Amino acid sequence: MTLNAQRIMIVSGESSGELYGAMLAKALKNRNPDIIITGVGGDRMQAAGVSLISRISSSFGITEAIKTYSEIRETFKSIVSYFKTFKPQVVVLIDYPDFNMKVAKEAKKLGIKVLYYVSPQVWAWRKGRVKTIGRFIDKMAVILPFEEEIYRNEGIPCEFVGHPVFDEIREVLEEIRNQKSEVRGQKTEDRSSDMVSQELKLKVRKELGLHLDEPVMVLMPGSRTHEIKKLLPVMYDVITKMKEMHPDYQFVIPVAPNLGHDTLSAIDEFKRNAHHTLHFTHNAVKALMASDIAVIASGTSALQAALIGVPMVIVYKLSPLTYFIGRLVVKIRHISLVNILLDYLGDHGLRVRELLQRDANVKNILEEVSRIITDSDYSNMMLSQLKKVRELFFNKQASLQVACIVEELGNV
Repeated sequence: MTLNAQRIMIVSGESSGELYGAMLAKALKNRNPDIIITGVGGDRMQAAGVSLISRISSSFGITEAIKTYSEIRETFKSIVSYFKTFKPQVVVLIDYPDFNMKVAKEAKKLGIKVLYYVSPQVWAWRKGRVKTIGRFIDKMAVILPFEEEIYRNEGIPCEFVGHPVFDEIREVLEEIRNQKSEVRGQKTEDRSSDMVSQELKLKVRKELGLHLDEPVMVLMPGSRTHEIKKLLPVMYDVITKMKEMHPDYQFVIPVAPNLGHDTLSAIDEFKRNAHHTLHFTHNAVKALMASDIAVIASGTSALQAALIGVPMVIVYKLSPLTYFIGRLVVKIRHISLVNILLDYLGDHGLRVRELLQRDANVKNILEEVSRIITDSDYSNMMLSQLKKVRELFFNKQASLQVACIVEELGNV
C-alpha cells in the first residue's frame, strides 16, 4: 500500500455505532476491495476489514468520561496523527458528538472531507448544536426521516439514508433463509406478509435451543451498565411471575458481548439463579425473531422490535436526578423511537406503552403483557402500528447509501 492509496477513516464511540461502522466498512469493501479503511472501533469493525488505530471499550461513552479520560485523549491524539501522516479522503464520524465534533474540527483544518453519520438527537435537546455541526462537516447522513428537514432548514447538506438496524435485520434474515430447513420437514418458506414468517421463526427457535411450539418472551434490559443494573432485577421478577401465570412461556435475554466485567459477573449470577427456561444469546435480532412478545428498555432495541413486528412494552429507569434534569431539557412527549415516529407520521392511533421510573414495576409490566397476550384486537392493533413504522425504512439500505455518499465526497 502506498501513501497515495484511497483511504477512509471511520470513527465510532459506542457499541451501536461500532456495529454501524462495521456494516459501512463491508459496503465500502464490496464496492471497492482495494480501499484502505482505518478507524476507531472494536471487534466487528476489525472483522469487516478496518485497521484499528484505537479500540473502544464498553465504557467509552461520554457518560463515563471521568473513568476513560486518558483513553479518549490518547484516541484523539492517534486520530490527529493519522490525519497528518496519511490524510484520508473522507472521515466518517458515527454519532458520539462531544468527541466527534473535535475530530471534525481537526479534519476540516487539514482539508479532509467529513461525513457525519447518525445525528445527535438535536430534535430532543440542544437544537442549537445544528449550526455548530454545520460549520465542520461536509454532509449529514441521518437515520430518522424527520432529521433531514432539521439540517436542510439550516442549509446543511443532508440525506435520510434509512436506519442501519434494518440492514442488520436483512442480513440475519438472509442468513436464516440460506439455511437448509430442518424444521418439521418443511421444504418451502412461508411467504407471508410478515417480516418474519412462521418457518423462519421456528428456524431461529431451533438455533437458540428453544422449544418450537411454546411461546417466547424476550426481555432486553439495555446495552449500558447502568441500564442493566436497574432493569435486570425487575425483569427477573417478571419472569418469576410469568412462570406462575403462564407456565408454558420460555424467556430469552440478549446480552451484549462487550459489557464490563462487573456487569457480566452480575449477569452470570443471574443465570445461576434463573429457571431452566431462560436462555441467553448475544444476537438481539435473532432473539426478537424467535419471540412473541417483548419487554424492552427504551432505545434502538424497541425500533428493532417494531421493524421485526414484535408487540412490546417499553420500560426505563434512570437515577432520580438524571430523570428530573432530563424532563427539564428534553422537549419530546415520548421516549421510545417507535412512538416518536408514529407522532411524526401524524398518526392518532395506539402507542406502545411506556413505563418509566417507578411505573416500571412488575405489576404494571405484567398488566400490559397480559393485555397483549389475551386481547387479540389490542395486539393486532399494535402490530398494525408497528408496520407503519417499518414502512418508513423499508425501501432504504443505510450502509449502501452511506457508502455511495463516501464515494461522492472522496471521489473514491
